[in-house]
Amino acid sequence: MGARASEPARRHRSASETRRHVLEVTDGLFYAAGIHATGIDQVARDAGVAPTALYRIFGSKDGLVAAYVEHADQRMRTWFDAAATDAAPGEDAIRAVFDALSETTREAEFRGCACQLALAEFPDPATPAHRLSTTAKQWVVDRFLDLLAPVETAEERKRPAAESLALLVEGTLASAGALGADGPARQAGPLADLVLQSLHQ
Repeated sequence: MGARASEPARRHRSASETRRHVLEVTDGLFYAAGIHATGIDQVARDAGVAPTALYRIFGSKDGLVAAYVEHADQRMRTWFDAAATDAAPGEDAIRAVFDALSETTREAEFRGCACQLALAEFPDPATPAHRLSTTAKQWVVDRFLDLLAPVETAEERKRPAAESLALLVEGTLASAGALGADGPARQAGPLADLVLQSLHQ
């Protein structure tokens, strides 16, 4: 049956709304199937937009990939900060991050870190996807340094601790993606506690 005259016409999305919608669709496709395995036509089809609209907004598939990695990075930062701010500054905030990490790895759709996966597909440091992914990884180290600021310990101990905590996050994401949350990834919280205890020895 045809649409009744009284039914409102479908609202036209603005360019910014279309961009946001396409990125939401891209998140699911790239994360689940892989970036190289997902063509621009599939993204356009699933997003319900013309391929020409994607090229107009993102310029190329490389531009879409870069926007996807940036989007994934921002989502990770929001998740990290939300977990950290739910607890007292310092060590409690760090423990809260690892508690949240444990929950994340148990989500049904979890298959690893989006930026880790992007790095595997784009090993060339000159590519935007690679550069943006490494920036995301460095942010985690820097953020742990921020969280360690109020901890009473020698300053020279804080960077190695932050790097150790970031390494635990990386290992947890990779291991849970391969072996599940009940594999070696379940040791992340206890190991983070050992890193924090070492600051006071």
